[in-house]
Amino acid sequence: MRESFMTIGDPVVDCKNVNIYYGTAQAIFDVSIGFARNKVTALIGPSGCGKSTLLRAINRMNDLIGTVNTKGEIVVDGENINHDSVDVIELRRRVGMVFQKSNPFPKSIFENVVYGLRIAGINNKSTLEEICEKSLRGAGLWEEVKDRLNESALGISGGQMQRLCIARAVAVDPEVILMDEPCSALDPRATIKVEDLITELRENFSIIIVTHNMQQAARVSDHTAFLYEGKLIEYGVTDTLFTNPKEKATEDYITGRFG
Repeated sequence: MRESFMTIGDPVVDCKNVNIYYGTAQAIFDVSIGFARNKVTALIGPSGCGKSTLLRAINRMNDLIGTVNTKGEIVVDGENINHDSVDVIELRRRVGMVFQKSNPFPKSIFENVVYGLRIAGINNKSTLEEICEKSLRGAGLWEEVKDRLNESALGISGGQMQRLCIARAVAVDPEVILMDEPCSALDPRATIKVEDLITELRENFSIIIVTHNMQQAARVSDHTAFLYEGKLIEYGVTDTLFTNPKEKATEDYITGRFG
């Protein structure tokens, strides 16, 4: 079945025989999958299937959990990110992340957006202002907050906070943006705005999104990967996978027979 798991299109991230362990418990089993450049790929599957574990491996967020051990190769633009020589801070600039729960810093809206730039040593005021506006426009948030840039980011709505976190990720110009259920804490109106934003961002970024929402995966993604019990069951073009899945387990999941 390896053929069905090959890269679709030009890969920006290529996972090769990835196995991930929490201590002695294995969470990901020999997963090989290539994520196409400037496309949205959805990772779907029931709770506990390994979606978020695989996602976090792509920018080594799992390193923050002491018991996690990753084997196999995860290649980002030709570089094996698990090699000892990799600068993890630089990796996380290239591979940004948006979490399930929005996590703005207790700073102004402006300082939230430019935080990563300051960390990188960029402090020129006009440069920061230009990138801040560009990033907020890219996140569909500029018109809503342009007169409040010096106010606390903790004073805006939940949906605005999530788009602010996306703007913060975009500001450092990553190659890939990882999103771990970015809409699960949002109301339907805010969810639509984030979904529209994901569709627009694919022009400039490669996006990998974990979602429990089948309708959301169908709406926003170009490609979908179905994981079950830590294994990659099926991977393909979203429309095809949802309308004509090759594997019975995929069909059973997307039709609600289990999950």
